[in-house]
Amino acid sequence: MAPKSCQSFLHLPFAFLAPRLFVQHVSKRGIKSISKPRPNRFNQGPNLPTLESTAAAALERKRFTTPLRTGALGIKKGMTAMYEAETGRRFPCTVVQMDQVQVVSHKTRQRNGYFAVQVGCGWKHPSNVTRPLLGHFAESEVSPKRHLVEFKVRDETGLLGIGEIIGASWFQEGQYIDARANSRGMGFAGGMKRHGFSGQPASHGVSLTHRSMGSAGQSQGGGSRVYPGKKMAGRMGGHQVTTQNVKVVKVDDEKGLVVLQGSIPGPDGCLVKLSDAIKKPWPTVPVNLLQAQPAVDPAAAAA
Repeated sequence: MAPKSCQSFLHLPFAFLAPRLFVQHVSKRGIKSISKPRPNRFNQGPNLPTLESTAAAALERKRFTTPLRTGALGIKKGMTAMYEAETGRRFPCTVVQMDQVQVVSHKTRQRNGYFAVQVGCGWKHPSNVTRPLLGHFAESEVSPKRHLVEFKVRDETGLLGIGEIIGASWFQEGQYIDARANSRGMGFAGGMKRHGFSGQPASHGVSLTHRSMGSAGQSQGGGSRVYPGKKMAGRMGGHQVTTQNVKVVKVDDEKGLVVLQGSIPGPDGCLVKLSDAIKKPWPTVPVNLLQAQPAVDPAAAAA
């Protein structure tokens, strides 16, 4: 005969005596975090962040500081002075002349990874130009240029036609530009002249080393060496310097002259790279200036 089941609550066994099949046990360990989980830094999972180390991401970061149009080349002719009509104040100016500035080549995003315009100025005898460069000029149907410089632009709208001439009217009176040139070389200079060091004391035990630099490194703590980039005596000048926010005072398109307010780096006769200032609003340029000027053969123009 089968045993009789317990019908009363008091006749049920205790919980610790009951089998584990009838006990609901939920294990919880640790403290639940209230902060959002960090994104996985490995290339795993469906929701991956956008990679910022690619060339496309780098171009997107530089988009707002890349000029809308190309720059121009000029030769620094010297300095002069002008007067303000309202106040009569006299201020220094720099004269830059643009000589046969032409578009030689393009660089596109699909072929080179970025947009740029190669601009040349001046003239060079073909016998002094290498054959690969002669072929480069012949393909673009332009005369050999003495200087070649590349200017980056934001997109394909800033690419001018190959062979177009960029005159002085490319810049407007009153706009601001950035001028780049190689500074005047001053030869080997000491630490006081090159970096503005104060030198050694004039007395109190210093003998014949008043303008010397002093110690250049540690004996043991720094590894018994001189750190790279240490400011020391050496060649001063002769490197590219940029002067930003230079105002265009006057433009003479017939003579190819651009008059800038103040001074710009470089000696007289040096090559100057002129481009729209990146720290000022982009100038409002008419449509006819964006298309520059078509190339004209001097012989045909004289005839």
